[in-house]
Amino acid sequence: MDKNQATGLILFAAVILVYSLFFASGPEPITEPQTDAATQVQSKSSDEEDVEQLGEGAQSDSLKNLSDQRKYGNFSSLVRGEERLFTLENEDLKVTVSSKGGEIQTVEVKGFKTYDQQDLILFDQEFGELEYEINAREGKIGLNDLYFEGSQSVSGSDEDRVDQLVFTANVGSGSLKRSYRLPAAGYQLSHALETSGLDALVSDEIVTVNWKTDLPVLEEDMLESRRKTYMNFYTVGEDYDYLTTGDSEDAQQIGEPLKWVAFKQRFFTAGIIANQQFLEGNLAQETPLDASAVKRMYATLRMPVNEEVSYYFGPNNYKILKQVTPEFDKNVDMGYVFVSWVNKYIIVNLFHWLENFFDNYGVIIILIVFIIKLFLLPLTYKSYIGMAKMRVIKPEIDELKEKYGDDQTKMQQEQMKLFGQLGVSPISGCLPMVLQMPFLLAMFFFFPNSIELRQESFLWAHDLSTYDSIVNLPFTIPFYGSHVSLFTLLMTLSQIAYTHFNNQLTTAQGPMKNIGYIMPVVFMFVLNSFPAALSFYYFVSNMVTFGQQALIKQFVDDSKIRQKVEESKAKNANKKKSKFQQRIEQAMKAAESKKAEPAKKKGRQK
Repeated sequence: MDKNQATGLILFAAVILVYSLFFASGPEPITEPQTDAATQVQSKSSDEEDVEQLGEGAQSDSLKNLSDQRKYGNFSSLVRGEERLFTLENEDLKVTVSSKGGEIQTVEVKGFKTYDQQDLILFDQEFGELEYEINAREGKIGLNDLYFEGSQSVSGSDEDRVDQLVFTANVGSGSLKRSYRLPAAGYQLSHALETSGLDALVSDEIVTVNWKTDLPVLEEDMLESRRKTYMNFYTVGEDYDYLTTGDSEDAQQIGEPLKWVAFKQRFFTAGIIANQQFLEGNLAQETPLDASAVKRMYATLRMPVNEEVSYYFGPNNYKILKQVTPEFDKNVDMGYVFVSWVNKYIIVNLFHWLENFFDNYGVIIILIVFIIKLFLLPLTYKSYIGMAKMRVIKPEIDELKEKYGDDQTKMQQEQMKLFGQLGVSPISGCLPMVLQMPFLLAMFFFFPNSIELRQESFLWAHDLSTYDSIVNLPFTIPFYGSHVSLFTLLMTLSQIAYTHFNNQLTTAQGPMKNIGYIMPVVFMFVLNSFPAALSFYYFVSNMVTFGQQALIKQFVDDSKIRQKVEESKAKNANKKKSKFQQRIEQAMKAAESKKAEPAKKKGRQK
């Protein structure tokens, strides 16, 4: 160490000594740590925090147990558990059922796809709720809050195979049991709810079924889907009814026993059917403002505890629905009474018979037209002959018009007299056409509701169950739409051509003649948004009728018809008027005299 370093250390030591003697303060008193609650919480070790958190969880469980006990009573032991999913499956359905509630979660209809080619899920608890409620001493208890133990088994051979699923929940000395049975094929799922030894725990033997759901969008045409979607029901007293088919809300309280209730969509139905009866029901439906669902359905049904029910989840196929339960086939709209028999007993059977030989539904429609037209050919022939007779006597009718001018009563009297002499009936040409009307109107209901045509293509139509748009318009034409259907245009043009040809064969004049041209245009607006199959059927029907008329014309000679008319004229020259003709003339005279009375009174007053 040199001199300078030594001097520095001495000075540094001197400074510290002086500071210690004169400037440093005495030692501070030691204070005890604070004992308030905040300080205690902050000073707790991590072990103590874990212990307290565990205590809070135990306290929370205790409070929940108390709450469950108050709400569920003796059933509180069933509100905790582990959820397991089970699958019931056959050729046509795939049903998922949860051990929580023992309730259906989803239903997939196999063999069908939605319009965008997704699996067709007809029911999903995510977009609705299906729940059974029992009346316990503590109040209503929804079974969807309880956990069940599930067991699954299969019985029978391949053809008679039955998939069974049983859920059991033990409550004290009693039990709740829900069982499901699904056969090897078909769209029906059987379900039974049974109770045993619960008399002291429930207030009555009534179960309430709450079913509410947003019906999924399955078809591309939302407007048509909503028109065809509504709730149907059938009473034990054999009365069928339904809620509104429109977009407005509707609700109905059914105070009498019900047999079944169905949520009917255009091509598919979800329904519940009682083995015996539902005691009563409250039904309601509404249309959402957005396009998230077709419609929203609500059904509350009350039934005895041990009542067995079956669910139907499947297509609106007339022959399938007819096998389900009485009047369940009403979920397929076959039309009004005077045309429904044509669909039920003729068209449906003919359609399914042709399906055995052809898989192209456009060809099947063409064959249906030919078969029906062949069946109705005698009526078509009589209609043509009637119009031909009216055509050959046109000169006599024109003479009467010139002779009697504006005297319509006299004109009609003389016409009736002329028709009687010539053996001609003015309705002979119209009556056969009227008899064909049930077949024409039957198709108006058959094709829009035929699931067989769903997603079946033909020519440019990608789906015969909806309209065949070839042009989408940038605007909407009132009563027409925003698209152009080619089959509808062809139908309209063929109808106008047929009307023009038909007018050459009749004596129609004035407004009656023009109506034949106006009606096809009206139908063009009406049918533009209807299924392509319907427009195609009418187009083919017009063309076949046109061909029949042209063919009959080749074999019918107007000169021979005129000869027969003259023979009738000679034969009936001295024939007395029939009682029917006399009554017609008397009625016409009475009408004319009544019409003339005001003029006579006016003359007397002058």
